[in-house]
Order: sequence, then C-alpha cells, then structure tokens
Amino acid sequence: MTDTTSTMGAVVRPRSIHADDAAKARLKKRYAAEQRFKWLGAIAIAISALFLVLLLSTIVTQALPALRMNYITLPVDLSSAKVDPGALDSVNYDAVIQEALAAKIPDASSRQDRRLVRGMISTGAGLQLRQDIAKDPSMLGKTVDYAVPVDDFADLYLKGLLAAKGSIAPLQSTVTVSADSGDVDLGFDKGDILTFAHAAGATEGENGVLNLTSGAASLLLEIDGGIIKLTQVSPAANGGSTAKGTVIVRPQGTAQAASGAAKLRVIDAPESSRKISDKEIVWLEGLKGQNLVESRFNTIFFTGGASREPELAGVWGAVVGSFLTMVVTLAIAFPIGVAAAIYLEEFAPKNRWTNLIEVNINNLAAVPSIVFGLLGLAVFLNFFGLPRSAPVVGGMVLALMTMPIIIIASRASIRAVPPSIREAALGIGASKVQTVFHHVLPLAMPGIMTGTILGMAHALGETAPLLMIGMVAFIVDIPGGFTDPATILPVQIFMWADFPEPGFQQKTSAAILILLAFLIIMNAIAVILRKRFERRW
Repeated sequence: MTDTTSTMGAVVRPRSIHADDAAKARLKKRYAAEQRFKWLGAIAIAISALFLVLLLSTIVTQALPALRMNYITLPVDLSSAKVDPGALDSVNYDAVIQEALAAKIPDASSRQDRRLVRGMISTGAGLQLRQDIAKDPSMLGKTVDYAVPVDDFADLYLKGLLAAKGSIAPLQSTVTVSADSGDVDLGFDKGDILTFAHAAGATEGENGVLNLTSGAASLLLEIDGGIIKLTQVSPAANGGSTAKGTVIVRPQGTAQAASGAAKLRVIDAPESSRKISDKEIVWLEGLKGQNLVESRFNTIFFTGGASREPELAGVWGAVVGSFLTMVVTLAIAFPIGVAAAIYLEEFAPKNRWTNLIEVNINNLAAVPSIVFGLLGLAVFLNFFGLPRSAPVVGGMVLALMTMPIIIIASRASIRAVPPSIREAALGIGASKVQTVFHHVLPLAMPGIMTGTILGMAHALGETAPLLMIGMVAFIVDIPGGFTDPATILPVQIFMWADFPEPGFQQKTSAAILILLAFLIIMNAIAVILRKRFERRW
C-alpha cells in the first residue's frame, strides 16, 4: 500500500498563491484601475470634443451674419437727362443713387440730415451701379429698380446686431395721430397703460402719464409700419398725457389721422453712445415698412477683394493669393524634400558629414517661422530683387520653412519599409535605383503624402514670415499671376481682426471658416491619394 493522502478518491493538491484571496483582491484592484483609466480617457475625449464644438459653434455663430447682406431697392433714374450714354465714364453714379434715396426720405431737409441719409448706403454703390450698367446697357434710358447695398452700421442694425438695447411694448389702446406743423400730438386717455422695460431717464407714471426726465433714453412710437420719434411727453389737462414728436416717416406715408396697433420702442442707450442715430433708425424702419429693404446672400464677400469698408470687403483676393502661394510652396518643397530624404536614407554614406546634415535638418524644423521671413527679406527681396508681396516670394519662403518637415516625414516613411522588400528586389537583379523607385518609394508614399500635407497645412496657417516680405500690404485687386501683389487668408484674417469697425468681426469669423475649409480639402486630397497608393501596393 502507498501512503497517498486522499479523500473520497480525490487527490488534495496544495493551494496556489495565484488563487488565494490576496491574489483575487489584487486582480480586482487591477481591473478597477483599468476601468478608471478607460473612464478618464473617455472623459478627456468628451472634454476635448466639448471645447471643439464650443469653438466651432462660436465661429459659425459669428460668421453667419456675414453670409447675408441688406439692400435697399430704389427707383434709380437712368434716363438720358441723368446719364449720358455717350459719356458714361464721366457720370456721377453716386449722385444718381443719392437722389433716388433722398426722394424716399423727403423729411431729411437739413444739411446734417442729408449727410446722415448719404451715410446709410455703401460708398461703393456708385461703382457697383457703373459695373452693372457696363454688363447690361439695357438699363439705360429708363428708371430701374436697383438694389443698393447699405452701409455697415445700417446693415448691422437691420441684422439686430447694433444699438438698440431696450424693448418694444404694445400700447393698450388705439392711438390717434394728427400732423400739425411738423409735430404730432398723441392723446392718451385716462387709465391707459404704457408698458415697457426700464429705461434710463424714462419712467412710467400714473393715469397713463409718461415722464421723460433726463432725455437719456430714446422713445420711438411705431404705428402702422411708420415710426415717430417722441421728443416731449407731458401731462394733459384731462388727466392723461400728451406726447409731441418730430414726424420723420409718417404712417403709411400720409399726414392724415391714422389709427391702429401702436408700439412704444424704448432704447436704453443714449444716442451719443450709439453707432446709429434715432433718425437713421426711423428712416430704416420706414423703408422696411415700404418693403424696400431686402436681405440677400452676400456675394460680395465671396467675389470681392480687400476693402476698408466692411460691406465691400471680400476674401476672393486672399483665396487666390493663398492658392498661388501654396502652388509655389508645393512645387519647390515636395520634390526637393523627397529627393533629399531618399538620398539621405538610401544612398548617402554614414559619416560625420551626413550626421551633421541630419542634425541641421532637425534643427531647421524647430526654427521660429519669422526667421525664414527675415531670410526671404534679405535674400529674395533685397539681394535678388524679386517683387515684393508676390506669391512667388511667399511660396519660396514657405517652402524653406516646410522642407525640413517633409524631409523628416519622408525619411521615417522610407525607413518603415521592410528590408525584405529591398532584398527581394536586389535578389531578382534590380539595381539600387530600381529598387528604390519601383518598390521602396511607392510603399513609402502614403507616409510621405501625410507628412507633406501636414507641412503644407502648417505653411497655410503661417503669418509671421509673410509679414516680413510685405504680404500684409492692402491689396484691392485680385492677383492674376505669381508675380502680382497678393495676400493670403491668415494675413487677411489678421488684418480684419485689427480693424475697429464691428462689421469686420463677422467677416473675420467667416474667413476663418473658409481657411478651415481649405485645410479640410487638403486633408481630403491626402486621404484619397494615400488610399490610391495603398490599393496599388
């Protein structure tokens, strides 16, 4: 007999240290740590996505108003008495448009009022009319309804982005309006209620009495599509109140008694602190009441060049300049960078000189971009005498900045190709050059394209080196070639962000969206090319 210890025929084995309670506790702790790490990663991704959505939503929200623009449709007299068909270049088109606008606002009689009226429409309206007549001569000899772009402040007001902090509250009774020597008496019966938000200098009294104490607030009364500015409010003998105001645009264009739904508009901000006056508000609302104001898609923004006037500023000149500059950059940086990477990785001997070259290439990738701008200013402009603020110079400067990135990325892609590919090609009799260009380079091309696109995207967003070579200059005309003066989108965004006019804020956000669209297109091209090469090999 053997001395084997058994219980009911089963062999009792010693308990493993990996299955005891302490081991199970350690395993549970490890699983808990892994779960916490997963949750921390998910939270990090969620926070990053939140900030990205916040950034994009802010840019899109601010850019949307720039995609629309308000126009005033005016009956413009282009008869031979106003416009001589034989001397179109000598016609004052601005005066023709101003005359048509003044006819719609007959109450602007003083010199100051006429100046305000002229400021309601864009300074480029005359040039636009001249260009449209050149495209369509059939407009001559008659009166045509012509849409005129409004000024930037008027445009912002019509979009609800300017001035008018306050409220619009309906009156609780019918209001009768009568004209007398330019003034209007508004009679409110006893017990009427005037409801409006609290305004600086305006309070609501008893029995319908409206007290205007300091004059800091602006009170506008809307009746049947017309607006009257209230200038004086005082108690009436019957216990009500009487308001007097200057008639700027009479209801329905008449001075007769009118009755209908009336609203009291209270603007808290004093007129002196606003970019738009009460009279301009009244005139614009009156033109809206006559259905003469129309909001259209802003084609000027996508087809025009730079301008000091926000309503005339466009991005097409910067887009063309960016495209021409990127073409020059890609034509120089890509072939030279890839060729340098192939030589250093496949053909160059490993000695101190090649090591020195590799160190310098890595250092050049970390050099501040403005240094390349100084190099372009000293060499390309001052020494070689190339044209200032031209895409050819900007492309050469950006190519110098992008080339180290392309070389480093290309060398990494070539190095990642398995050695067996080279050995197999050499084994069947291929030369070194055939092995590199027929086998190694196609397999490395997806990574090379990725590095090239990253370098080009980096170059597209650069501003500092281009400022040094003069591409910050104010360029109105659309560049027609590589040597014409031009600017690029980042510089245009930088310039618009520095302008004080509020109309450029929306233009800046819209230009940022176009720049992002540029980058998305470039990355999409890179993805397509990568997949194409991957399918071939």
